[in-house]
Amino acid sequence: MSRHVPAMQTGPEARAWLAGYADRLLAGVRPYTSPSGSLITLPGAPGGYGTAVDGLEGFARTFLLAGFRLAGEDGADPTGLAERYAAGLAAGTDSAHPERWTRPEEHGQAKVEAASLALILDLTRPWIWDRLSPDVQERTVEYLASVVGDPDYPDNNWVWFRIVVETFLRSVGGPFSADDVVHDLAAHDRFRRPGGWFADGPERSFDHYAGWALHLYPALWPRMSGAAEVAAAAGDDLAARSASDREHLARYLDDALALVGSDGSPLIQGRSLTYRFAAAAPFWAGAFAGVGRPGQLREAATRIVRHFAEHEVPGPDGLLTLGWHHPWRPIAQRYSGPGSPYWASKGLLGLALPASHEVWTAAPEPLPADVGDVLTVATAPGWAISTTRDDGIARVINHGTDHAVPGADGGDSPLYARFGYSTATSPLLDAEAWASPLDQSVALLTATGQATHRTGFEPVQVSAVGAAAVLGSVADVHWVEADLSVPDHGSGRPGAATAAGRITTVSIVRGAWEVRLARVSESSADAVALRIGGWAAGPGLVSTLVPLLGDVAPVCGETTSDDATPLAGPTTTPWSRYAPVPDGWTAVGICLARTPATRRPRLELTTGQAVVTWPDGEQTTATLP
Repeated sequence: MSRHVPAMQTGPEARAWLAGYADRLLAGVRPYTSPSGSLITLPGAPGGYGTAVDGLEGFARTFLLAGFRLAGEDGADPTGLAERYAAGLAAGTDSAHPERWTRPEEHGQAKVEAASLALILDLTRPWIWDRLSPDVQERTVEYLASVVGDPDYPDNNWVWFRIVVETFLRSVGGPFSADDVVHDLAAHDRFRRPGGWFADGPERSFDHYAGWALHLYPALWPRMSGAAEVAAAAGDDLAARSASDREHLARYLDDALALVGSDGSPLIQGRSLTYRFAAAAPFWAGAFAGVGRPGQLREAATRIVRHFAEHEVPGPDGLLTLGWHHPWRPIAQRYSGPGSPYWASKGLLGLALPASHEVWTAAPEPLPADVGDVLTVATAPGWAISTTRDDGIARVINHGTDHAVPGADGGDSPLYARFGYSTATSPLLDAEAWASPLDQSVALLTATGQATHRTGFEPVQVSAVGAAAVLGSVADVHWVEADLSVPDHGSGRPGAATAAGRITTVSIVRGAWEVRLARVSESSADAVALRIGGWAAGPGLVSTLVPLLGDVAPVCGETTSDDATPLAGPTTTPWSRYAPVPDGWTAVGICLARTPATRRPRLELTTGQAVVTWPDGEQTTATLP
């Protein structure tokens, strides 16, 4: 199958198309707006936080999109967005109104939505806030002010929600806490990692939140009224911080661009995937911050949105659903409700910039996947990124991310702890995949086939010479009896762990191929076999796994799963099973492509070294740990 590359649009063409797409989304939710306008409760089963929170999310997250449209058109408002959302504000902030909003002190999710309210009230100040009656302004301040001094903010991207709210409050004469801002900026700084990356909290939580939250808000915050005063009150130099944030964003965008498939698909990895084209947000953040090449940033962002549009998102009713290309409820975390997908509005942030901005006037530029193969290592998340031009697929081989800390012994999250992710495949996400890893795994098996988990692994340094990326890790693998009563927030399930052994894994990556070496030590008597799983590939893709090395001849097979991913069609996962558990190194070649591989790599093992000869004759020598 040949790759699909959308034709590049000029800036005016792209802006007009995105504006029409945004207007369709805003029109789609109107029938589900409550009489007062304060709640937008979309169809479908309620989210884990209840219908009241769902209705607030529907309002706040579409308010983001309405605000972008108003700001980018300098207040021109042919469909009456400002009036409708102002009416909703009036009712939602009225504690006596039957359609009033859940308050931040009543439910944590309201703290998230409060940030969207504050951000857009600042961005659209002349057309909404300045026209609100004094009593509605007073009620809005009182509603938002409940976050001030609240100690119950998670130690992750949520710190920016409070910074944004308190900055808006300061700008309208409301209360704010310099101590809160000091605390939250310090947390943000703790999340910084090399190469422009952020972890979403103290764990190895690397995902789209690095871009659509932890880079986005710092790019927008300096533009808010009152930001300089809030920063100064917190003892922070806003100009210096903004310069540092822009430099960090510029480095991140290099990796982020390589992680977009030529068809516009984002990497299918991490929680909150139902936000879909929110993955375009960091590219618009680059435009706001003045970093990156405007024509390329626009192309990346618009191509991501067009990817979903070409897969009929939204559906005929104009609604975003819990899903990816089509409705698929299992993609949701506990916090996800029918209004949650509208955080995708962040992917249309560029509409807040006027047509005269350079992001709209610059000539279009191709993405890295359009120009040639890309091979790089993102040190912070421990990813080898390999994007191949001939099929347009971006692949990640993962030796640094598990949404946990070193030494943890919980279950693997399929969203984080698998060895591989791509823009063309999804990890298996059915109940079996959470309990017993198969795809993109290296696992010890019990006699009944229960597979181990690797969460808590330690990355290891692997040196190499040649045209390849090489990463490694060592895991004290364990079987887990998961506690299914714990709410699902995307990370691995906790539970009682039983030690199974120690596995060292090395990945040597080039193009569509990974040579994966594994060595088991200290294995439990209950471990009867070693199994290595490849890509879970759907229709139009070929997932190949071939043994390259090992004293024990493996049994090779494949497992077909139905409805185990948010992508259409069944998935097929190849695997090799070695029994008994082999001594020394075992290795396989793993390939994901759109057409069958006609040639495969060769591997020779010498004392302490692995020598890979790639299909084109190039060689890579890696020193094994």
